[in-house]
Amino acid sequence: MKTIKIPGKNRKHKVFMYTLSTCGWCKMTKNFFKEQDIECEYVDVDQCSEEEYKAARQDILNRGGNLSFPTIIIDDKILITGFQKDKIKKALA
Repeated sequence: MKTIKIPGKNRKHKVFMYTLSTCGWCKMTKNFFKEQDIECEYVDVDQCSEEEYKAARQDILNRGGNLSFPTIIIDDKILITGFQKDKIKKALA
């Protein structure tokens, strides 16, 4: 699965996202991390192979999430579905 890195000076937390390349909320989330200078990685699942998409889907479900995008995973523990700026900021505090 091809991940894309958003570089940032803030590397305090491991941030990973499942996104869609055409999703407005996903674009807003990516921009939020860029503006906050927070390093993160993401996968545009709509650009993945069928097998990779199934693996991403299963990972989200195994973590207790639902299939909405963006799905943000912080430090392999916290799962946030959607662009919820306040929840993201609290998780990164």
